[in-house]
Amino acid sequence: MSLLIASNIQNNPKYLKLVHARNTLGWSLSAIVCIMYFGFTLMIAYAPDILTNPIAPGSVIPMGMLIGLGVILASCATTGIYVYLANKTFDPIIAEIVREASK
Repeated sequence: MSLLIASNIQNNPKYLKLVHARNTLGWSLSAIVCIMYFGFTLMIAYAPDILTNPIAPGSVIPMGMLIGLGVILASCATTGIYVYLANKTFDPIIAEIVREASK
């Protein structure tokens, strides 16, 4: 890619809006994941009795196991959300920006 095309892309208002939208989404999803992980860690430290309770009377599976699994699945879901939005929303905008800059 030539320097002229790269310069045209960087000066395009759609590109600046795209960068802002991607950063906002990425940081928002990262914050959600961090809150979940740190919340789970804080529960281990300050409320272990909640995590050691069985999920049902007579069960050997503790609540902490289900909550931990939920944290992992939610982390995978946030990754899926980002990939879906990147493919559906951001990729067409990128293609349009490159097409405009190449003219």
